[in-house]
Amino acid sequence: MIKWLARPADYLSVWRDMQAYTDQRSAETPDEIWLCEHAPVYTLGQAGLPEHVLNPGAIPIVHCDRGGQVTYHGPGQVMAYALFDLRRVDMYVKEYVALLESAVIDTLDEMGLPGACRKPGAPGVYVAHPEGGDLAKIAALGIKIRNGRAYHGVSLNVAMDLAPFLGINPCGYAGLRTVDMASCSVRREPTEVGDALARNLTRLWRQARTPA
Repeated sequence: MIKWLARPADYLSVWRDMQAYTDQRSAETPDEIWLCEHAPVYTLGQAGLPEHVLNPGAIPIVHCDRGGQVTYHGPGQVMAYALFDLRRVDMYVKEYVALLESAVIDTLDEMGLPGACRKPGAPGVYVAHPEGGDLAKIAALGIKIRNGRAYHGVSLNVAMDLAPFLGINPCGYAGLRTVDMASCSVRREPTEVGDALARNLTRLWRQARTPA
């Protein structure tokens, strides 16, 4: 099941709903994908170090239970929360992270931004920066596995104000540049990108559930 949440979505409310859904589900509970755009918020994962928050200004900071360091969520960025039962397919965390990244890479290619890639040791998806230099991050991921069931997911920058990323060391990396699809000359609506991302997540998840 794929559903769009009300926009802008309050991060704390969505996080609590994901926890409740995960805690209450059984072996028969269907997997779901929740799509949304959040009101501006910095989120700090379980491994997050406060010193990576440089200048938050008026943007609230939420300490959450996903993996990873600090990132920013805001309007113009698509969040895809994948509530998947990994035990159904005997999938390990490393494989699941690769699935999320592949869904983003396929979506960017479909939307007209080819060449997106991974970086060893730095989860997420990266593209060439329009001004040259090192690769820039366009999608971040952070997950939580509880009793073999995943929640949280992946964020993809579509057309957003990138300035808040300057207030942090994104994902714990000082000087890491972030971009969105619009700054790479690909202009799409967040709903269009979110729908495509959900389709690709669903396709890859179904492939994983299909015996070879």
